[in-house]
Amino acid sequence: MTTSNKRSLRYPQTPRFAPVTFSEEGGVRYLHFGTQWVQGAMRLRAPTRIELEYAQQMMAWLLFLDPPAHIVQLGLGAATLTKFCYRYCQASRVTAVELNPAVVLAARTMFELPANDERLSVIESDAWDFVHDSSHYGAIGILQVDLYDATAHGPVLESTAFYRACRSCLAAPGILTVNLFGDHPSFARNMRSLREAFEGRVVALPIVHDGNRVALAFSGPPLAFDWDALAAHARVLEKKWRLPARAWLSALSEVMDMNAPHQLLI
Repeated sequence: MTTSNKRSLRYPQTPRFAPVTFSEEGGVRYLHFGTQWVQGAMRLRAPTRIELEYAQQMMAWLLFLDPPAHIVQLGLGAATLTKFCYRYCQASRVTAVELNPAVVLAARTMFELPANDERLSVIESDAWDFVHDSSHYGAIGILQVDLYDATAHGPVLESTAFYRACRSCLAAPGILTVNLFGDHPSFARNMRSLREAFEGRVVALPIVHDGNRVALAFSGPPLAFDWDALAAHARVLEKKWRLPARAWLSALSEVMDMNAPHQLLI
């Protein structure tokens, strides 16, 4: 082989992203990143329904705030939360940020994500870059974070610096919800980073299926809620949104300190 031919040879490069794969069982389509770990799901007969319990919990901010002007999803996955917010939060603009173009394509072709319009925007970008863009500071009412790779053992962004940038993007008041992995060392790291970034205003719901654990972090002025009023609101949410809001409230009552007998302070 001549020297010129040797130079023309190229070793295979490691793919930048894990492969996007799918499975179906019991009328539910699942998204995977080349492993058995589920990265999202859609019931074929109810494509805008939130199928997985942890994804339902990502909407627990509805207990405390009405849908804001701008909702942002970091990590598109099967577009479950993006589709739900787009359909039911009619007064909100919804933005999803996803780095992997194959995930965006899968969401459009396999999980019925609508095309971009005046209310919906899917951006192919790095979540780190997005939250460090000063044009977003103070402009986002709800920030939903679900940033996993193929191993699915914890978010790929978990530093205090990342969560501080997320907080900078939030309006006042504003709430961040994040999908963590409860039965893994990454959970403690993320909770420590969240508490540092949000000055302790963080609560984690109990572990649900496959170890997922959702945390909520609050920004802006302190919030006070009457437990009875929250319970009534949860019943309304269940009827209007078909989400298990009373279960969220019950879980919160177990993990949060109650500073007053009938009041929740955050």
